[in-house]
Amino acid sequence: MEIWLIIFQIIFVSLQLAKRLIFIINISKRMYVLFIKELNSFLSSLMGYITIIVFLAVMGLFLWVLPMEFNVIDFGYAGIDGLFMIAPWVFLFLIPAITMKMLAEERKNGTIELLLTKPLSDISIIMAKFLAGVTLVFLSILPTVVYVIAVYQLGMPKGNLDLGGIIGSYIGLILLGGVFVAIGVFSSSITNNQIIAFIVSVLICAFTYIGFDAIASLGILGDADLIVKSIGINHHYVSISRGVIDSRDVIYYLSAIFFFLLLTKISLESRNWKK
Repeated sequence: MEIWLIIFQIIFVSLQLAKRLIFIINISKRMYVLFIKELNSFLSSLMGYITIIVFLAVMGLFLWVLPMEFNVIDFGYAGIDGLFMIAPWVFLFLIPAITMKMLAEERKNGTIELLLTKPLSDISIIMAKFLAGVTLVFLSILPTVVYVIAVYQLGMPKGNLDLGGIIGSYIGLILLGGVFVAIGVFSSSITNNQIIAFIVSVLICAFTYIGFDAIASLGILGDADLIVKSIGINHHYVSISRGVIDSRDVIYYLSAIFFFLLLTKISLESRNWKK
């Protein structure tokens, strides 16, 4: 009798797990459909291509044209450091421009209600939009590999590059872009005005990137200055750009992304509660 009871319990638990798994798969499929829809909305309009072109153009100007310290040809130094120093500042304005309409436009047009009434959780909607933004950021960064190849060929001797540092810098740049996208999605969730969403996103991105460094540089907090500095994105971006992937830096970026996506979820839930 006990054996049949155990078998029954195993079957019951298995059915419950299968039911849960099917539910997760269905949610994942719906989230994937929304992700593709968001990505297509960028790539089927000028916004996606303008984003990629602007990023490449600005990087190209600083690295090859403008007579500045980052210019590879004028200063005779075959290095790609300038790319990773300038890119965060370009993303500081470019990513908020990408994300400003993600939820703000949905709210303005009333289509957010349609999304929320579909069999999709708030977090699925948020993740689909976040992943679409990160994918566009990745597509913007990807063509810059051409610059790395060009500098690799120009090196004396050929190939005289710190590839470890370059790989670390790319990883740091993608993670930084992920944080900026999460901030942009959050900013877009608190208003139906795209301009306000853009301004709020730029301000938060700027503060998280250099604000804590600026506070720490004042030297008014004593021993706490180092702690304050470590809260900022730039501290971890510089650390990971050295080519050593420290788990603390990765955890920091993932935690920052989670924090702003959680704020986005709270923002959507509070709006639903008000209704």
